[in-house]
Parts: sequence; C-alpha cells; structure tokens
Amino acid sequence: MSESILKALMRLFAIIANFEEEGESSSARSVVESYLKQHLNQEQLNEYLKLFDEYYELHHSKKGKKRLSANSVKVLAICEQINEELQQNQKLLVLFQLLEFINKGEGISEEELDFVKTVSDTFNISSDEFNNIKAFIVGNISEVPGKANLLLIDNNKEIAETEIKHIINDYLTGNIAILNIVSTSMYIFKYIGDENLSLNGHNVKPTKTYVLDKGSSIRSTKISPIYYSDVVGKFLQAGKSEKIVYSAQNVEFRFKNSNNGIHTFNFCEESGQLVGIMGGSGVGKSTLLNVLNGKLKIQSGKILINGYDTSIPSEREMIEGVIGFIPQDDLLIEELTVYQNLYYNAKLCFNNFTKEQIEEAVEKVLIDLNLFAIKDLKVGGPLNKFISGGQRKRLNIALELIREPSVLFVDEPTSGLSSMDSDMVMDLLKEQTLKGKLVIVNIHQPSSDIFKLFDKLIIMDTGGHPIYYGNPLDGVVYFKKMSNHVNANESECITCGNVNPEQILQIVESKVVDEYGKLTRSRKTSAKEWFELYQKNIVSNIKHQTEKTKLPKNYFKIPSRIKQFFIFTARDVLSKLTNKQYLIITLLEAPALAVILGYFTKYISGTLADPNEYVFSLNENLPAYFFMSVVVSLFLGMTISAEEIIKDRKIIQRESFLNLSRFSYLNSKILIMFAISAIQSLTFIAIGNAILGIHGMTLSFWLVLFTTSCFANMLGLNISAALNSVVTIYILIPFILVPQLLLSGTIVSFDKLHKNFTSHFFVPFSGDVMTSRWAYEALVVKQFKHNEFQKHFFEIDKTMSNATYVKTFLVPKLEGIVNEVEKNIYNKEKEKAITNVKRLKNEFEILIGRVPEVKFKSIDKLTIEKYDENVMKESRMYLELIKKKYIKEYNNASYKKEEIFNKLVKELGSKEALDELKQNYHNQNLADLVLNKKELNKIIETDDRFVQAFEPIYKEPESNYGRAHFYAPVKIVLGYSIDTFWFNIMVIWLTSLFMYVTLLTDALKKLLDKLENIKIFKKK
Repeated sequence: MSESILKALMRLFAIIANFEEEGESSSARSVVESYLKQHLNQEQLNEYLKLFDEYYELHHSKKGKKRLSANSVKVLAICEQINEELQQNQKLLVLFQLLEFINKGEGISEEELDFVKTVSDTFNISSDEFNNIKAFIVGNISEVPGKANLLLIDNNKEIAETEIKHIINDYLTGNIAILNIVSTSMYIFKYIGDENLSLNGHNVKPTKTYVLDKGSSIRSTKISPIYYSDVVGKFLQAGKSEKIVYSAQNVEFRFKNSNNGIHTFNFCEESGQLVGIMGGSGVGKSTLLNVLNGKLKIQSGKILINGYDTSIPSEREMIEGVIGFIPQDDLLIEELTVYQNLYYNAKLCFNNFTKEQIEEAVEKVLIDLNLFAIKDLKVGGPLNKFISGGQRKRLNIALELIREPSVLFVDEPTSGLSSMDSDMVMDLLKEQTLKGKLVIVNIHQPSSDIFKLFDKLIIMDTGGHPIYYGNPLDGVVYFKKMSNHVNANESECITCGNVNPEQILQIVESKVVDEYGKLTRSRKTSAKEWFELYQKNIVSNIKHQTEKTKLPKNYFKIPSRIKQFFIFTARDVLSKLTNKQYLIITLLEAPALAVILGYFTKYISGTLADPNEYVFSLNENLPAYFFMSVVVSLFLGMTISAEEIIKDRKIIQRESFLNLSRFSYLNSKILIMFAISAIQSLTFIAIGNAILGIHGMTLSFWLVLFTTSCFANMLGLNISAALNSVVTIYILIPFILVPQLLLSGTIVSFDKLHKNFTSHFFVPFSGDVMTSRWAYEALVVKQFKHNEFQKHFFEIDKTMSNATYVKTFLVPKLEGIVNEVEKNIYNKEKEKAITNVKRLKNEFEILIGRVPEVKFKSIDKLTIEKYDENVMKESRMYLELIKKKYIKEYNNASYKKEEIFNKLVKELGSKEALDELKQNYHNQNLADLVLNKKELNKIIETDDRFVQAFEPIYKEPESNYGRAHFYAPVKIVLGYSIDTFWFNIMVIWLTSLFMYVTLLTDALKKLLDKLENIKIFKKK
C-alpha cells in the first residue's frame, strides 16, 4: 500500500475515532494497530501509530457539535486532497478500509455511516456501488442490493437459480463471496468458514474483506485453486450471450527439410482470458503464434473456433474477421498522422460503415488507448520520432482493436519498451479480456506484475516442444516439483509477493555439473523429456469443445476491389504529399536534369552575322540529348518505384492477413507511379526542349519518355517486390541500367558488337530486349521523319534514296558478281562459284519482288548446274533494265521534290524563309546519324546476301514480324506497315504489360526463392 493512502487513512481513522465516547479512543487505537500489523513491519507500524495519535489529538481538541462541524469540514478537505492524488481504484481501497475500521467495534453509529457516506460521495463513488460495498463489508451478503454483481463459491451442487453467480468447489467448507465493482473492474471477497485458506501465500482471515488482484489465486491443501481468471470469466460469461472458444487439437507443424516447428500441441481457451507464451530465444514462440493465427498452415491436427474448422474454406469464411494479429514489427505509415493511420485502416475494415461511423470508431479507440491528445501528430520513423515508443505500440494495437476481433494474437508487445510503457501496454491487453476477448501474447521476459496478469501460460522449449500449459503461478510450482526443488510449493516471494518468471526458464534449461563443479553444455532435462512430462501430466486435463456455437457479432467487412483501390491510392497520395523532402526531390529532379542536359548539350556554332547565335540545325549534340533523355527516364522511373513495395512489406503482410486485395494495392501503386512519371516527363521535355529549341515535338517526345518511365516503374516495382533489402535493390540498379546503355545502339553500334551478337539484317535480339533501344530509335526517327521541314520531303527522299542505292551500289555490285561467276567457272573455282550464284539468286528474287514489271525468266536456272552463257547474258540484260528503271524513278522523284520545294517557297514567301524553316527544325548531325553518312561501306557482303548500309532511315524492313534494322522508318507486321514511332511505343507498353503480369503473380520473387533453394555446395 502506498504512503499517500496510508497517511490519508490515518487521518480519516483519527476523525472516525472522534465519534466514539471519551475513554474509548484506546480501542480505536488498538484496531488501527491491528490493521497496520497486516501491512507494515514494527518500525513503520510505530511511525504510523504516532501519526494516528497526532491526528487524533488534532481532531479531538473540540467538543460536541463544534467538533463534528469542524471534522466534517476537514473530511471534505482531506477527500478533496485525496481526489487529486489517488486513482479511483485507490480511493476504493480507502473506502474499504474505512468500512472495515468502523466494523471492528461493537456497533456502527449513524454518525460513522454518515461520515463514510460523505467520503464516498466526495470520492465520486455512485450510490449503488457504495450500498453494495457497505452491505458486503459491514452487513450480510443477502443485504447486497446488486445481486448480479455477486459470485458465491461453495460445494453446494444443488443451488437454486438466482442472479448470484455460482462456482462449485467440491472440498470447500463454508463459502467465499465475491463482489464485482463494475466501475473499476475490481473484485473483493470474504470467506465465511473455518478452512485455512491463503491468498497469494498469505493467510485469509474469515469474515475479513480482501481485494482479489489480477493474477491472484485462493488456495488450500484441500481445495482446487480458485484463480482470478475463473472469477472474471464467470462474470464475463454472464454479461455476454456469445462467447469464443478457441481449440487446437493435436496440432503439428514442421519447417521444410527440418524437424523443427511445433510438436503435438493442444490448447483450449474461452473469452476473457489473457494467455502468455513464454520460452527462450528460438524455441518457436512466434512460430506457434503464426500457426494459431493461421499464417502458417498446419500439417496435422485441427484448429477450431466455436467448432468451426479453420482448415475448411467454407467454415473459414464464417470466422473471417474473428482473429486479429498484432506483429512485433511496426505497421505504421510514417508520413501519416496518428489519426490518419487509424482512419485509413478503418476504411479498409468496415465497408458497411458511413464516414461518420468510421470517424466515431476511430475517435473512440484513440480515446480508449489514450492517444487522442496526439492524434494530429505525424507518426515519424526511428530516426525522426514524433511520438514515443509506447504510443507507437499502442497505435499498432489500435489498428487491430478498432475492428474488434474476438481472438487477438500479439507478438512481443513489450519489446523495446520501458517498464512503464510495458505495463501500460499489458494493462491495455488485459482490459480487452474484460471486454470478452481472448488475447494470446508471445512474451520473452515479463516482469512479476506482467506475469501475474496472465490467466494461462504456455511454455515452449527447444525445437518447438510445448512443455507447460496452465495457470502461471502453478507453472512455477510445476517445474519446481518436476525438478525436485525443496521449496516446490512456493510460487512467489512470501514477503513481497513478487514472482520471478525467469526461474521457470532457469529450471527448464539448467545444465549438468561435471566432476570439477563446472557447468557443461548438456541439460539436466532435455526438451523431449519435458515434452513427455507435458503429455503425461497436462494434455490429459485439456478438454476440447467441438460442437458449433454461435459466433459473436462481427462488423468486419472488407470493401470491394475497386473501393480498396481508391482507399490505397488516397492513403499513398496523402503520405507522399506530407513528405516535403520527397515532394521537393521528386518534382525538381526532372527539371534540374533537363536544365543540366539542355545547357551542356546546347552547342553554339554561330553564324557569319553573330558568332554567339544558336542554330538548331547545327547543334551536333542533339542525338546525345535524345539518348540521355531516355537514360534519365529509365533512371527516374526506377528510383521512384524501387522502394515503393519493400518499404510497405510489413504492412502488406498485415493486410494480406486481413485478406485485402493485393491486386488493388499494386494497381494503386502503379497509378501513382505513372502519375509522377507523367509529371516528371512533362517538366523534363518542356524545359529541355525549350533550351535546345526543339519545336513541334513536345507531346510526341513526352509520350516516348513517359512510356519509358512507365516501363522503368514496372521494373522497379518488380524489384521492390522481389528483393529483401533496399541495399540489394540499389546494388542491382547499375546491373539493369548498364546493359540498357551499352545495348541501346548508341554507345556501341549494333554492327560493331561481338560477332555472336551481331546481325546485319536486323537489330540483334540483345538489342531488341532493351527498352532504351526502342525509346531512342522512336525519338530519333520521329525527329528526323516528322519535323516541320523534313515531313514535306521524306517520302520523295525515300524514293530517291532507294533508287540511288539500287542504281549506284547494288546493280554495279551484282554486275561484278556476274563477271566473277564467269571467272570462277573458267578457273574451276566451284565453291566460290556456288556462293556467288547463290548471292545472285537471292538478290534477283528480291528485285523481282520489288519490280515485278521487269521480267527475269531464268531465275530457276541460277544454280551452279544450270548456269551457262545464256543465263549470264540474260542476267546482265536484267541488271541493265533494273538500272534504267531506277534512274528514271530517281529523276521523276527529283522533279517532284523540286515542285514541293517551289511550292513551299511560294507558301513561305521566300527561299530564305524555307532555309530558316530548315534551320529551326532539321538537325544536320541527326540526319547524318540516320543516313549513316560516316559509314564508308554502303553495301555489306554476307555469305549469301548483300545488305544495304546506305541511308537506313529510308530502307524498308525485310522481316514480316516486326523486326527491322536500326533507324528503320517503319516496322512491318503480317504485311501491315506501322510507323516506327508508334510501333516502338507499343513494344515498350507490351514489355510493361509483361512486367505487370510478373508483378501480379510475384514471378520474380518466386524465381529468386527457387534459386536460393538450389544447393550448389553440399555438405559432405
């Protein structure tokens, strides 16, 4: 008992003693002395008796009515002081002692009762509760008005049905009456009988009133123990029509390729119980918790909730929302406030609630958990704290409590908390049991007070062996008896009442001492031996309930997928908007990079009139700007998405436990990433293009860079979902970006790659799988082909280029082959002749397809066996006709180009205006790039073909399945010609779609998990 309560009692005892007649103060003093002996040692007893004497003299100085009046005033003053210092349950203790005090004499006067009633009223104790307490302590049980708050324990099996609750204890003589004080959830009792009972090791005097604290037990050598949890459970059952019965029958779980897991486990508990799981590190406490809450699938046995089997899908649906789980990990979104964390969690749990109902539920939980005062504070992270550790833990608990699950599993609730915060959290969980919940807690090193809070205790040992299940204090006795301790029946300190929970683990893990008196590594009793004792002594006493009973009402109902999508999106957007640093970097990164790239690539060639004038057409760095724009898009897209899922991983696990939609969550992430990428791409293009004077391409370029960033978003989200650490993600990013740079066709030409990767006809497959290639090609081709100047001449230039290639390069080359075949046949160089004839045939077939009006009848004779003088002559004549045809085509195209040129001059007003149009829209270095001007070999020889290297931008692709050479103007798919710009964008979106499927199916994570399980090195 605290000093403040004792001092208040001494003063109040002294005032009550004044109501007695003169000369009877000695009897009052003896009552006080007797009372103090129960709580204090001799030194303290003398000190407080002296204090009582001083108060008595002080209040006894006046006589009669004056004294009564003065004492009444003093009572009110003392009670006001007590009101400011003591909690309500402590005030009740004062009231109990006052009633005990006045009950010690021969009779109770009206003045004494009035005095105690005044104290009660000042303490704000309701009249109903006061009348119950007064009748219980100074009167008879039958006189207690509130019979529903009474519990009687005796051996009478034929008691009539009354409001009074009843527990049968077969060998108890007399009876124990217990009164429930509802306002503070306190229980007081007194024993009427002649049995030698003890309360937590202290003797119980008949007719004296005692407080039944949490974790207490009433014992005797003759009777079975009466536990605090039994008493509370009886009152809870009476207050609730529906209860929860959680039963685990012969449950077993094993990890893959291991004997560790959970060995045969049995358990059955009802509502209103706080169950603790204890054990050393690594014995399987968390595993057991995850088995019981359904996160880990059991291999044998049954888990029933009110008779419903959790392993049967149809029955599992019936109990959805009944189980709650609070993991050890922090599940808070750091950027949101306390209120917002709880509010969005509630929206995901109560589909049928209106906004007002959700707000009401959130505020109620905040008030209940003493968090309302900090509701508008940001939660923060480990390095940027805004709320304390205890507040964080209570908020994590609130996330589950708001949906009111009937069974609550809590993993290490006191981990990392101060002793005060630990007590507060455990008291909070204990309060949930008083509301009819079953709470199962995994705890490592509980204090004595916390240990006493548990109604039942489960002890786990190495390898997942359960070795005890029962009352916590009985557990101390059980292990002492099993290990033959001398003081086996002592569960707690007789002097202070404290329990040492570590004593259990010390007994369980005690080591064998060798002949030198040193501890060995061998245990006295192995985990298997403790497990066998558990099966022998404890399992047989566990009674399972298998019949189906009505489940408690449950408001938990998750929203539809579309609703979840909007909630996830709103929550994520809000968290990003409140993170100012994230916003600044995300929104300024793209413009800053655009300024850097634009400024450094703005090559100023000058003009004759002004050497400092910038001319767009002469900027040699434009291709570099395009390439770096693609790199920036890939980089930005990956960096903003690479941490998005991994930082939410713990939250995702919790939300998967609630069966929330991963599909909705991922789509919300994708939408937000795409929105950010759209803004970044737009600001980058707007600024970069403005600096370099790129006109008329803003939307087209934005579409390419946005598409590229979206691909990078999807890739980043896949990585974020698959890898297990942020460090690994950022180590991996260079391995993704470097191939994108190398195989983009920019840094290293596709023709100059290693011969195993080079193809002269198409971009090699290694290039086709690189998004950078498709994006860069789309930008370059779009800029060259569709700029305001070149778009008027592109088709004409294409015709002229193809004609030039055939008449200037291909036909002379083929004529040389005809002559070479003749020489090969003459010199009998058969192998060379075969190769050359094959080349001729292949090229002739292509020419016949292109120019069907020019006939070549001897195509079937272009074999080494049939090749003769006539075929040779016909070949030369055919090539001559082809040449003439393309010369004519070139000239016609040239005339048309001249017409277009003149038309544009007329429209613009002058030739200078057309030149200015060209300077502003046509870039010469870009044109040289796509026209392959730096390549000296305009035609490349292969074993059986000639490949055009001349002006690839004008060359038609040869594949009918979308493959093409680099800078092809179009792609051909099943005979349909698609502009390169649109085709490339479609390809990137298809790869993004593929990444979307892998993200939804978690394919990358599954692949990595399989690779991790492959044992390259096996132990011998």
